[in-house]
Amino acid sequence: MTQSITVNVNGKEYAVDSLPQAAQAQVANIRVADVEITRLQQQLALVQTARNAYAAALVAAVESATAAAPAAAPAAAKKPATRKTAKKP
Repeated sequence: MTQSITVNVNGKEYAVDSLPQAAQAQVANIRVADVEITRLQQQLALVQTARNAYAAALVAAVESATAAAPAAAPAAAKKPATRKTAKKP
């Protein structure tokens, strides 16, 4: 005895093979979309892991560079030079 695949629509269970062809096509579209969402979520997790590794490498690079170099005060912001002009008589 095989059990047919069902889908829940608005709280009611339907056997997919008993649905109209148009409804079965939409069920298939939803399945394809769900597979793609899962794939993209896995890809996002992979890229987020890589980003975290890059961020950790950046922190390590900055810390090692600042530890090797003497601590220097941040450069003070310079005021823009002003030109004095003679007043016309």
